[in-house]
Amino acid sequence: MAKLSALKIKTAGPGRHPDGDGLYLIVRPTGSRQWMLRIQADGKRRDLGLGTAETSPRSPAEIQQAKLIPIIERRSLTLAEAREKADAYRRMIVAGLDPTDDRNKAPAPPPTFEKAARACHEEMKSGWRNEKHTKVWLACMEAHVFPVIGSKPVDAIDSVTVRDMLAPIWMEKPETSRRILQRTGVILDFAHIKGWRPTETSLKSVRKGLPRHKRDDSHFTAMPYQNVPAFLAELRSKVRTVGRDALEFTILTAVRSNETRFARWPEIDMKKATWTIPGERMKTGVTHVVPLSPAAIKVLERRWEGRTENDGLVFFSAPKKPMSDMTMTKVLRDMGEDDVHVHGFRSTFTDWAAETTSVPKEVVDKSLAHKLPDRVEAAYRRTDFFDRRRTLMTMWADYLAGESKVVRLASSL
Repeated sequence: MAKLSALKIKTAGPGRHPDGDGLYLIVRPTGSRQWMLRIQADGKRRDLGLGTAETSPRSPAEIQQAKLIPIIERRSLTLAEAREKADAYRRMIVAGLDPTDDRNKAPAPPPTFEKAARACHEEMKSGWRNEKHTKVWLACMEAHVFPVIGSKPVDAIDSVTVRDMLAPIWMEKPETSRRILQRTGVILDFAHIKGWRPTETSLKSVRKGLPRHKRDDSHFTAMPYQNVPAFLAELRSKVRTVGRDALEFTILTAVRSNETRFARWPEIDMKKATWTIPGERMKTGVTHVVPLSPAAIKVLERRWEGRTENDGLVFFSAPKKPMSDMTMTKVLRDMGEDDVHVHGFRSTFTDWAAETTSVPKEVVDKSLAHKLPDRVEAAYRRTDFFDRRRTLMTMWADYLAGESKVVRLASSL
């Protein structure tokens, strides 16, 4: 008797189509397809429905999601899954168990740590507003954790296992390893809630089995605001490159480097001199409109002339490929600024505004897209100070151009 195939499952007409060992594909006149297993127990013949037959290809995400569900509990099955489920039912019958009686079903074995992690990520990500965090959360585990302990049953993971997994990267990648430790704890607690682990998990002892990280109290090193006009003048005197343009634009707008790296032309309104950064690219998860100074517009006009497509990236290393996160840092290093960080220019802007202007702190914070720490205040303060921010950013650009060294604004701004 010929076995079924994926093509036969998809094209078979109404009727009962055997696969062997009591497994059948039942095709109704309506076109619906179900799996059925015929068994013989205690001298009686019974037909057991196994689930719906899957006829269309699954996406990678659907395949991964299906793996998280025990084969006995799946309601939609491919040919291979139907055979696996049928075999599981046959073993239960040999053992004297009734597959239709939930009391007799052997508990499904706990999933591997990787499957538990992916299930945890899938359930939690709907509550995250930052798309980048959603991707990085899992990518970090894929790079450093799954290759080491991903195939182990989630209920077999203990503090020693986690310590041994982290040991090779603990001192080399301290920030990454701390995040992995925190996320591993979340996954293990999730596994406990799902019934895959008998107890809650504490990983506090893991740190005691690893060297102590050196405490780093430093923030991103910032260039003193008094030095930036001369630095920018030197930068502008050099041959224009994507890295130099991106760094100048980042300084002028006081944005984060990633916001510059992934800027796209549809976000730019040259006539209104605005740049609207969508919420999914912002750290706060909220759309941020940046008022563009004439100097920033000048950089964009130069980039527009070299564009490859009207809706592509503003700054790119190759068409459709954003430049590396180290490109702007390399510009700094090539100019002898070995200790300065790109992100530090946001602190430079803050220091300049605080020491040379009378601009209220809330206007400066809004220019930096900082989130108000006080939730009550944030709920009532709906203004984005756009007009005042435009004046402030123009003042900053003028200062960087050397047009004024100290500016005092009226308190009304």
